[in-house]
Amino acid sequence: MLSTRIRGGFGTAILLLLAAPTLSHAGEATRAMVDAAIPKIQAYIEENVAAGQVPGLSVSIVFDGEVVYARGFGLREEGRPDTVDAETVFQIASLSKPVASTVVAGIVGDGVVDWNSRIADIDPGFQLFEAYPTEQVTLRDLFSHRSGLPGLAGTELEALGYDRDTILHRLRLVRPSSSFRSGYSYSNFGLTEGGVAAAKAAGMSWEEVSDRLYRRLGMGSTSSRYADFLDEANRATLHVRYQGKWQALAKRLPDPQAPAGGVSSNVVDLANWMLLQLDDGRFGGEAVIDPDALAATHQPVFPQGTHPIYHAPAFYALGWGVIYGEHGEMLSHAGAFSNGARTVATLLPADRLGIVVLANAFPTGMPEAVANTFIDFVFNGQSTRDWLGDWNGLYNSMFDPVNAAQKAKFANPPSPHSEPLPAAAYVGTYANPYIGEALVTGQDGGLAVRLGPDGVKSFPLTPFDRDLFVYHPMPEAPDVPVGVAFDIGADGKATAITFEDLEDAGFGTLPRVEE
Repeated sequence: MLSTRIRGGFGTAILLLLAAPTLSHAGEATRAMVDAAIPKIQAYIEENVAAGQVPGLSVSIVFDGEVVYARGFGLREEGRPDTVDAETVFQIASLSKPVASTVVAGIVGDGVVDWNSRIADIDPGFQLFEAYPTEQVTLRDLFSHRSGLPGLAGTELEALGYDRDTILHRLRLVRPSSSFRSGYSYSNFGLTEGGVAAAKAAGMSWEEVSDRLYRRLGMGSTSSRYADFLDEANRATLHVRYQGKWQALAKRLPDPQAPAGGVSSNVVDLANWMLLQLDDGRFGGEAVIDPDALAATHQPVFPQGTHPIYHAPAFYALGWGVIYGEHGEMLSHAGAFSNGARTVATLLPADRLGIVVLANAFPTGMPEAVANTFIDFVFNGQSTRDWLGDWNGLYNSMFDPVNAAQKAKFANPPSPHSEPLPAAAYVGTYANPYIGEALVTGQDGGLAVRLGPDGVKSFPLTPFDRDLFVYHPMPEAPDVPVGVAFDIGADGKATAITFEDLEDAGFGTLPRVEE
């Protein structure tokens, strides 16, 4: 797997071994403690933004039923003067997941479905690879990532430009990564199907049913449509760290997985959403979501083991991570696009305290570091550890070695190496039912490949060693090469093409289509 391809969102998929919750917490935060922490966290953010940890960042804090802080820092886009404020709209990546489970909780509360509704009953066209899981998989299974779907299934199709319906239909071809309900695999398109199925049961599209929640919470700058994000004049641009500086190299069009990663919002709107979470489904003194339906989203479903940063028992609930640590139960979910987004929301329900942090950069541990440092300031008056160093270290350990190894793998052709065959040996159409067609053509004296619907994605192929070429499919990582290999038949023509980065679901090899 090439870990730079976080085409969906990255949330709590970094958790490990079996554990059980044992801690409780009575709620110790006071308004005086929160007020004292706010100038400290503001200074902390200002220092780190000035030091280049992120181009821009915004944060909101809620406590005891009130929004007590909302502010932006830094730049919307490097090299431009526009600054981030509390109303700047960010793409929130996998922070969309707990927002999506809130939307579905509203449908559950209306009595249209329940969390144990079978997908076969509410969206009978959806299929998994095996018959029994197809018949039995529920909303609860999909929102807790225990359907057996491999984590990256569908994300490569989204990167190639396929739409939501096509991707969800093709998931039936993907072999499970574990037996049904026995394993955890963080699946963007599994959760997306859960959201889509619940919306269908309510007689609406996902976008329509999401809008209903956003309107009820006064979230006027929040949308599950990428076009709406583009319509926002006050929006943050995605950035990646490239050649030692933050650069805006790529865009992210997440509509196919809107429930899992397609929400755009600002911290003012998300503060309202946190208030709803911390007040049992009420907002502005009115009941918006049935408290039991919402509470189910906070209840642990799948054990995640000991969290690598908090060193505490951790679980996945329904679109939320649940950690039992120093301050009792903590609900949290992170988001990331490898194209340049990082986000997190963290709630301490017993204290009725919540913080959301949005940043326009990847990779960085800044959002989690802000949340954790703020909680330290509230309860301890000072930071107890280098949270930023710890979180940056975790992200660097996950991505840097893989990228470095990939670059080293293709740094230099072997010596001796062979020149490629004549272009005619490779030119042609290749296909399989999952990836679709790959059209290899001559281009500027060399070769190019077109992928996706109607060949919408086009990449040059650079010779490496005879029938092995490389291409660069990730605009956010233009210096990371990916292998493309041809199998050659007895007639001297290629019989198949294999894309290294499309192998996660087992469909990286596309046989030649006879013409």
